[in-house]
Amino acid sequence: MPKLLIADDSALMRKFLGEIFRIEGDFELAFARNGLEALAMAHSFAPDVITLDVNMPEMDGITCLSRIMVECPKPVVMVSSLTSQGAEVTLQALSLGAIDFIAKPDGTVSLHIDKIRGALVSRVRNAASTRIRASRNLLERLRHGAEAGGTSTARASRGTVARVGTGASGPVRGVVLIGVSTGGPSAIETILPRLAEDFPWPIVVAQHMPESFTGVFARRIDSLCQIRVVEVSRATPLAAGMAYVGRGDADIVLTTRAGALHAVPMPASARHVWHPSVERLVTSAMDQVPVQNLLGVMLTGMGDDGAEAMTDLRARGGRTIAEAEETAVVWGMPGELVRRGGANLVLPLHRIADQMARWTN
Repeated sequence: MPKLLIADDSALMRKFLGEIFRIEGDFELAFARNGLEALAMAHSFAPDVITLDVNMPEMDGITCLSRIMVECPKPVVMVSSLTSQGAEVTLQALSLGAIDFIAKPDGTVSLHIDKIRGALVSRVRNAASTRIRASRNLLERLRHGAEAGGTSTARASRGTVARVGTGASGPVRGVVLIGVSTGGPSAIETILPRLAEDFPWPIVVAQHMPESFTGVFARRIDSLCQIRVVEVSRATPLAAGMAYVGRGDADIVLTTRAGALHAVPMPASARHVWHPSVERLVTSAMDQVPVQNLLGVMLTGMGDDGAEAMTDLRARGGRTIAEAEETAVVWGMPGELVRRGGANLVLPLHRIADQMARWTN
């Protein structure tokens, strides 16, 4: 029976979250009222998974998370608001090693708790079965971040160097398509900062995420990179030295307008379960760009979104990379691509950017 630690300073929230998992019947539960208690119980109770509130007295959720990931790494699901400020903090938590997040219900908790019941149980179950490897330890992630060029020196240098993505023009030679879900923010944060400012192909990212998070996510990644990173909120022409993040709760597709390749936001398709849909993005790209000029990259995530389309991409002459199980938070999406024979290469996260550079130059 998996052990679940629920950390929240609200007695009402602890009550309702506890009731949800008692009904499930297969969790051993413990509760913490603040970050200090949660940190102590992470050691003494040794939970298989933790739900962690962001705003708590004595020790906030971010500080608690960073201590947990250093002292006794555990799978953590953050419980956060969907406000802009909540998105900023949640993305910080995901960068520090949290597995996933769930939005707190709007309004009165007792009246709206059912809105998050299914998603909460699913994400906690998934997190409980996730192994936190040494590479997920905060100190290890910080070391990899420094190697990736995400240092303060690299970020500071952007202010004195003209950034190619702001003014690139001309025909697009090829496009990198990235599909990612659970564990995605830290994976993207590992890959994109490793790319040079003159990376020759535009990059389009379908990251499963709510709408209120993707703009904040794009700005955060942009602050770490030499290339430019933007959220696609309207039809946007693609350019080299740029990465384009699909808006959450919608889809992103490629189309040609006035002879130029564009990324275009579209209403979420009822035919697809996850959004932005990786499957829909890759399929649209194959309709617009010669497949030999497409590179599909499948990163960590639950389910199989995009596996069929990327397998087809490889079969038709395109190239694909699947993240290796050893670094993936959840080896669902990349694992399914590998199972279908759709991956040209299977690489650990820290080797993907170099391979992207080799295949696009």
